Amino acid sequence: MNWLSLLSHKRLGTEHKYIPLGKQALSRSEFEVDFDRIIFSYPFRRLQDKTQVVPLPEFDFVHTRLTHSLEVSSVGRSLGKLAGNHILGVHPELTEAGYSEFDFGAIVAAASLTHDIGNPPFGHAGENALSEYFDKIDVPDITNKEWYDLQHFEGNAQGFRILCDPLFQDLKLTYASLGAFAKYPCESMLAERDQNRKSQKKYGFYQSEKDIFNSIATELGLHSLSTSDVTYVRHPLVYLVEAADDICYLIIDLEDAYRMKVISYNQFVEMVAPLLGNTFDMGKLNKMNDENQQIGLLRAMAINHLVKECAGVFIQNESAILMGDFDKALSDMIPSASYTQQIGKYSFQHIYNSQKVLEIQAAGFEVLPGLMEIFINALEDYAVNGKKAAAKHVNVVRMMPKHITNEDFLNASSFYNRSRKILDFVSGLTDKYAVSLYRKLKGIQF
Repeated sequence: MNWLSLLSHKRLGTEHKYIPLGKQALSRSEFEVDFDRIIFSYPFRRLQDKTQVVPLPEFDFVHTRLTHSLEVSSVGRSLGKLAGNHILGVHPELTEAGYSEFDFGAIVAAASLTHDIGNPPFGHAGENALSEYFDKIDVPDITNKEWYDLQHFEGNAQGFRILCDPLFQDLKLTYASLGAFAKYPCESMLAERDQNRKSQKKYGFYQSEKDIFNSIATELGLHSLSTSDVTYVRHPLVYLVEAADDICYLIIDLEDAYRMKVISYNQFVEMVAPLLGNTFDMGKLNKMNDENQQIGLLRAMAINHLVKECAGVFIQNESAILMGDFDKALSDMIPSASYTQQIGKYSFQHIYNSQKVLEIQAAGFEVLPGLMEIFINALEDYAVNGKKAAAKHVNVVRMMPKHITNEDFLNASSFYNRSRKILDFVSGLTDKYAVSLYRKLKGIQF
């Protein structure tokens, strides 16, 4: 791979409008335009009412998917600039072409901003709930790979679909930002999945977007890993997006747990202080009278420390990453990895499986499959019988977005494509609206 191709600022679907780097508007780079388009898009705004880890509280502040994404983007920009400064030094052709470290920061910031944009309501439990619905119905006449897609809902693949589908505000992002978003550049069903490659732990696009992903990979020059399946090496900047997310959920989820009284102040300090080594000064911390300020200072110092370490690992392995020989999480290789792994293990046992989290997950396993059943049954009846479908199904169909119930779409679509549209609708709901809609459709609330 080479950086000139990897930093392509052509826009998906508008290649004929390509603007050479030197002739772009001085006010914003193409990658900054990506960032702004994402910020103003409605799929991004909906993240404000989607749970990050703990349920949204009534009287205190914790992070939603929206605030988490903004923070990951901020950390990602710092990582991108640090890495970009090194890359420009060893690849002078990039400077000659007009690129700067700010372009690297902008690409990583934009991709980081979207990293959770495809996540459904109720956190990761929502993914499992949507998947399990398809385990309980008869297999329709679709391909094995399409069926595997439906049985394994994946937020990363849903996010890629949102970023590429004109129905989702037609973002038309640059190839570089889309490549940096693609954490798992492979399809869902692989004949030979390599569990040693972090990039194949999950998958990054549905069969419905396979051709689009192929075109992006070709433009960016990503190396293919298979002659039979669609799977590629990662875009190098993916590692920085992944590191930004790892850093934020490790430290900030811990901060949320403190605010929700899942862990104590002392527990927070005991877990974060070892990351800081000699820079940790309890005396300086005690000069601050407010515990929230103390927690905030420790959080900021810990994030800054991890940013420097992750950027260092990326810089050390830049050549191997560019060759496609590196496929690990940066956060697993930093000097502080033993401490971050302890935090991750504690968080999994005591935060992600706390009573409040389990309650919202339980709700997700009722609400989301319930909504899927209602909408799928109604749409399938309507697709076959039109207005002669059952009255209750006709009523439900009228509640769906018009592009799903459009006759032209229904006449030309398969069960897979209709299901994808329903999944777009249900996975896009906010936590509160999903519960409210479920209650209304079940006759529990008017």
